[in-house]
Amino acid sequence: MTEIALTALAETLPSSVPFVGPEAQERVMGQKFKARLGANESVFGPSPLAIAAMRKATPEVWKYGDPENYDLREALAQHHGIDPSHIIVGEGIDGLLAYLVRLLVEPGEPVVTSAGAYPTFNFHVTGFGGKLHTVPYVDDHEDPESLIAKATKVSAKIIYFANPDNPMGSWHSADVVNGLINNLPKSTLLVLDEAYVDLAPAGTAPALLPETPNVIRMRTFSKAYGMAGARVGYAIGPKKLIAAFDKVRNHFGMSHISQVGALAALSDQNYFERVLKNVQKSRQQITEIARANGLKALHSATNFVAIDCGQDGNFARALLQRLIADQIFVRMPNISPLDRCIRVSCGDARAMEAFANALPKALKAVQAT
Repeated sequence: MTEIALTALAETLPSSVPFVGPEAQERVMGQKFKARLGANESVFGPSPLAIAAMRKATPEVWKYGDPENYDLREALAQHHGIDPSHIIVGEGIDGLLAYLVRLLVEPGEPVVTSAGAYPTFNFHVTGFGGKLHTVPYVDDHEDPESLIAKATKVSAKIIYFANPDNPMGSWHSADVVNGLINNLPKSTLLVLDEAYVDLAPAGTAPALLPETPNVIRMRTFSKAYGMAGARVGYAIGPKKLIAAFDKVRNHFGMSHISQVGALAALSDQNYFERVLKNVQKSRQQITEIARANGLKALHSATNFVAIDCGQDGNFARALLQRLIADQIFVRMPNISPLDRCIRVSCGDARAMEAFANALPKALKAVQAT
């Protein structure tokens, strides 16, 4: 019988889903979560204008989406005050990262990131045969100096740097980010992942200078705009690099409904501002819940809060499992010393109440064992 052979690289890769989704855990438990606080989605949802636009577009689902994403790119360009040729739209930041790595990283080429940072980037680098090099966090922050030093040492093709950061919620000022940009090795591209920048304090994002030759910035509609399920992300960068995405991207990867929804969401900045206030309120609630249980919440510029459980990763994992067993979906960092924390997404009053009720019971159970 003929056996279809995978490539040598594909044979080395695991056949696994990098993230265990809440749906998979619900299937195992045989019940739904009471609070979905693990995936950094926005429980506050998208703008009512976006919902109405997507509902209106439903009868047109027979159409492919515009392969040029023309209307959305034009609107984003106006929103940011830049030329649309500096913008590429794709299936979330995850999809754009895959295209970028495919464009730039040859098998064996070095790429630098922080140990414990967003794992999907690592997934793409490994999937295209790149060689990952990591540096540790410093005081729960990604460390620009270490990233530059490692990139210089290994002649890295790419540095991945998220500001604000996932999974710790920490952030650097625009001045620090500009320092990183100004000290990049000449042959290194900075991937500046700004998925959470809409939720960060003023002064976090550097000014948009899209023709900077060695920087590409990633943004999303998944977080503050509440459209994680629609998969809409975009990148801002120099025109030549942005144009290169057309060499490899799935030109019909964006659905018509997602394009219409994102366009309407972008137009509703009043709702966007209300979501920011809801996130700030929820971050404070999570902080207070942690404090009431003798735990420390780290300062966050995102729509989640990392809670320092005060012990090691084994303790935090046991606590996480107890919370999941009590139908509270949360996640945690995957590497020491970051894994002393659990990560709790912001939620509405119902979700916060469920978390507040479950946490002391979970802590008591873990401490007893």
